[in-house]
Amino acid sequence: MSWLWQRWTMSVWQNGHGILVTLLVIYLVWGELQKRQELPRQSNPWGFAILVPALIVHMLDTGLNSQLLSAFALFMSLPGLALLFLGTERTKAVLFPLLILILTLPIPLVLTESIHMALRIIATKSVAWLLKAFGVPVYSTGTLLQVETGTLQVADACSGFSTLYAAVTIAILTAYFCHSPSRRILVLMIAAPLAIAVNIARVLILTLLVKWIGLDVLATAAHEISGLLTFMVALPIIFKLGQNPLPQQNPANEPHQ
Repeated sequence: MSWLWQRWTMSVWQNGHGILVTLLVIYLVWGELQKRQELPRQSNPWGFAILVPALIVHMLDTGLNSQLLSAFALFMSLPGLALLFLGTERTKAVLFPLLILILTLPIPLVLTESIHMALRIIATKSVAWLLKAFGVPVYSTGTLLQVETGTLQVADACSGFSTLYAAVTIAILTAYFCHSPSRRILVLMIAAPLAIAVNIARVLILTLLVKWIGLDVLATAAHEISGLLTFMVALPIIFKLGQNPLPQQNPANEPHQ
């Protein structure tokens, strides 16, 4: 848990969504358990069938010392603990949110390097096209953007992968609790494009700030704040799209005064 906390709080650009998703899972699990307070608490010993393998995985990582494997074992053990302490019915209700916690684990860069590069190129080319459309002189090559006052590189931290990872995770969780099939499809389909679009807007704003103020602006809080804004914009939109429409009242059924 300590290692996970360090990774979640290391940087906005690296698994910053872990804290948000964990808090959301706790909220959803608590809500589901509150709905089922009347159910009897009957411990299911099959929980050991999950808990024991999870402990074995953790023991293996004491030799490998990857920490990531131990974090996986931690989340792997939660359904087993739920069966032991909450019973079968309650575990069924909270199983999916517990499994979603797997998507808060840091993904090794070696597995996502190609995705980072693709996102960086998309952001660079898109921002260059938008700047030219606005009449702003810009030259782009690879992942470099050159304006009058300096040259910016769209690095891995600015690729938007963290926002994409968070958006997809939140979309899956939102879609699961959404009762409308059409809204489920909408939420799942819009998550990735929305995350990419928000990151493009962020890189565009930073590039314009560099043009107007200079490269020193990247050393200010504006750089970090812009990263937080990508989460603050994309994730609430996903939540909103996942909300079911309120049933409309039929005026004909309303009592006459």
